[in-house]
Amino acid sequence: MSEALKFRFDVDGDDFTSAGKASVQVKKNLRQLGLSPETIRRVSIAMYEGEINMVIHAGGGVAEVTVTEDCVEIFLSDRGPGIKDIEEAMQEGFSTASDNIRSLGFGAGMGLPNMKRYTDYMDIKSTVGAGTDITMRVNI
Repeated sequence: MSEALKFRFDVDGDDFTSAGKASVQVKKNLRQLGLSPETIRRVSIAMYEGEINMVIHAGGGVAEVTVTEDCVEIFLSDRGPGIKDIEEAMQEGFSTASDNIRSLGFGAGMGLPNMKRYTDYMDIKSTVGAGTDITMRVNI
């Protein structure tokens, strides 16, 4: 693969039924490119967790995926409320999800920790009241 391949998805923040569609499409694209099942699994988990977080907390956002010979980079951006304390949010089990979201089976506080666990690199930039940008990388 000589040139980077780029995919862009709008994540609808009003529809839980569409959450995960981007990660499913990326999974299909990566299979077609012949990436290893382990790489595909890691990218899919990290991206799905990010999508769900955008739906639960930010009213949606944008997911951009870039595939090069060396890695798959995932960039997630939203204009939600931002993350007050990133260090606290990275703790397993920490969640600001409402009881209603939890009753749907989401909001267990594993999203950000899983995103970090399944990637080789993760950076979070967040401003309260302005939104969050997350860059993740899975090496090939």
